[in-house]
Amino acid sequence: MKHFNQITACAAALLFAVSMTAVAKQDELPDITEDGLHRVSDSKLAIVYAEPGADLSQYKRVKMTDVYVAFKKNWERDQRRSAATLLKVTSKDVENIKANLAKEFHTVFVETLAESGYDVVDESADDVLLIRPAIINLDVNAPDTPRAARTTTYANTAGEMTMYIELYDSVTGDLIAKALDRQIDNPGYYTWANSVTNRRAADRILKGWASILVGALNEAREP
Repeated sequence: MKHFNQITACAAALLFAVSMTAVAKQDELPDITEDGLHRVSDSKLAIVYAEPGADLSQYKRVKMTDVYVAFKKNWERDQRRSAATLLKVTSKDVENIKANLAKEFHTVFVETLAESGYDVVDESADDVLLIRPAIINLDVNAPDTPRAARTTTYANTAGEMTMYIELYDSVTGDLIAKALDRQIDNPGYYTWANSVTNRRAADRILKGWASILVGALNEAREP
């Protein structure tokens, strides 16, 4: 898992760097990756690459690795520079936020998959799809820490995050597809920012990503 996290962090960072310049210029993205995946131009996620002829119809269950979470570059440093002494985040706060988001990601995906009949299991099998997810470029505008209990912060967005996800056959280990998608919380109005509102914002984004995965699995099983 540690080895995967390191690979995921490097791969996701590289793909994200490419995507930021390519979102406006989609023709700059390569059609075929070094691992032989072909770009899917018509998708619900910003960037998707898949194995030619990939078929998800055999997968009835899902196995999911731990979620890797990484903040936006220099996020912790910038928070400490801009926040009042009482509100400054600590290294412990950062680790708690990452752990909570990873847990919430797992919870939302498990619930969304289960609602559509896909159990999340621990074993590998012919009908089990292995997914390796990561959240990168996490940017929380108003982190709610214990020391901020007596303060009130208003913001027009909770922040943003980018999902990088890889899909594998759980038995053979073959890479089937990988995708990257950036989402920004944008309710369109200012609201009180705290742990509850931040979690709701995260859930909205996570639910959207989970629904896209379920939609792909369901579509593959249609006649």
